Amino acid sequence: MDYEYIITSTDGRVGIVQFNRPKALNALNRGLMSELMDALDAFDADDDIGCMVITGSEKAFAAGADIKEMVNATPAAMLDNPFIDYWDRLRRIGKPVVAAVSGFALGGGCELAMACDMIIASETARFGQPEINLGIIPGAGGTQRMTLAVGKVLAMDMVLNGRFLTAEEALQHGLINRIVPTELYLEEAVKFAAEIAARAPVALRLGKEAVNAVYEMPLQAGLAHERRLFYMLFSTEDQKEGMDAFINKRQPEWKGQ
Repeated sequence: MDYEYIITSTDGRVGIVQFNRPKALNALNRGLMSELMDALDAFDADDDIGCMVITGSEKAFAAGADIKEMVNATPAAMLDNPFIDYWDRLRRIGKPVVAAVSGFALGGGCELAMACDMIIASETARFGQPEINLGIIPGAGGTQRMTLAVGKVLAMDMVLNGRFLTAEEALQHGLINRIVPTELYLEEAVKFAAEIAARAPVALRLGKEAVNAVYEMPLQAGLAHERRLFYMLFSTEDQKEGMDAFINKRQPEWKGQ
């Protein structure tokens, strides 16, 4: 499929989506977000894909939402606008999604990276929620996911004072998985995604669901949910294959069933 704002490709079992608005530092407009979700939905439905990578350019993952689309908006218009719903749709993707971030990940771009399951960052990555400088606050999860990731006082500094985090700070505070050299950031993210994609497909989906439940359920409900998913996996062929391979000291051959 031909896209206007993104470029898609595959590397083995990894599906890759790259933003393609270089002149706007990959600012996220409705067209880009719609195409992103169409591409991710297609990869999610493809049995040959086990994990996905979202990326921008070396200079900017995404420097925020496209302010030109919002400058004259009213509250009613924003309420009817499906734009922010795309961040919620991303969280409903079943397979793991890795953000490969270099340069600026600001505003909606930072929120998009946090809506992914894991983040691989280059040495030049910068994370921020500078919406306060526009007279607004984050609206696609920035106040909530950032606080859960880095804690209240640092999130307050970012949301109320526009502080940016370097890659080192983001790693120190648990916002990202790892830092890699800038020239290798996408290659390393794809390698990381390929390792994940090589795991048992059904277990990957249920493992992702179980971890995300931490943010949505009290502890006892989350533990019960985890246990149900754990028991459910004993109905899969991959569970039988994985345990037999372990006992017989061989590599498992996953079927995704």
